[in-house]
Amino acid sequence: MATINGNTALIAHIGYPTSTFKAPMIYNPYFDSINLDAVVVPMGVKGEDFATAFPAICRFTNFHGALITMPHKVTALNLMDEVSPTAEISGACNAVRRLADGRLIGDMFDGEGFVRGLMRKCCIVGGRQALVIGCGGVGSAIAASLAGAGIAHLCLHDVSSSTMEGLAQRLGHHYPDLNMTLGSNDPAGADIVVNATPLGMKAGDPMPLDVARLGPQNFVGEVVMKKEKTAFLNAAEAAGCRIQIGIDMLFEQIPAYLEFFGFPTTTPDILRARAHITY
Repeated sequence: MATINGNTALIAHIGYPTSTFKAPMIYNPYFDSINLDAVVVPMGVKGEDFATAFPAICRFTNFHGALITMPHKVTALNLMDEVSPTAEISGACNAVRRLADGRLIGDMFDGEGFVRGLMRKCCIVGGRQALVIGCGGVGSAIAASLAGAGIAHLCLHDVSSSTMEGLAQRLGHHYPDLNMTLGSNDPAGADIVVNATPLGMKAGDPMPLDVARLGPQNFVGEVVMKKEKTAFLNAAEAAGCRIQIGIDMLFEQIPAYLEFFGFPTTTPDILRARAHITY
């Protein structure tokens, strides 16, 4: 890594636990390769500390912006001075940029990254049916981006009925023609199945759905990045499904992040060539 100095632009990567973070292993080698004086620094902040810690971090004089991850994506939205339409629909943000006047701008790229990944794998989204399990920050973003890409029917599932219903209301407001069903995590009939829950981060976690119901007709995507393939993805592959690993979403969204931060952008292929990913 290039030498960090007093002029280095700080991108704070804020979440908990930091042991799951992969972004610094992608951004920092890329920054080095183009001689950009910036660095992504993991900062472990627990949920109960975020409302106090985040505003303080944003006041650092070398703070340029932040990557926001679990469990803070929903909470962060309420601390922004301005948010993008995507973040508003998602009810969450995962990117923050501080303007020259000190205002904080929030955006959300998880959904865009996930859908770009599907399309790169020649998975058709328009006119299809998708099941999204988990309606928090990342699940909401993926649901919004699937709707924007023309998904015909969206099934939502979350252990919290209020969270699930809130997402459905926001989607219905922006996409009144979108067909939705709520409550079931049965993948039968779904062309695209998404695990947007934290299940899979810990050994022994239960499956997000009954994997015996999966088959070759399902394209299964994951957001967990604790390991390359979670137990859920291994089960999906064994059932004959095509899959998308969690890290793919990150590679696909980083070019959009770079543009948001005002840095030179690139392609997922170049990022993969430069990255030093460990699990």
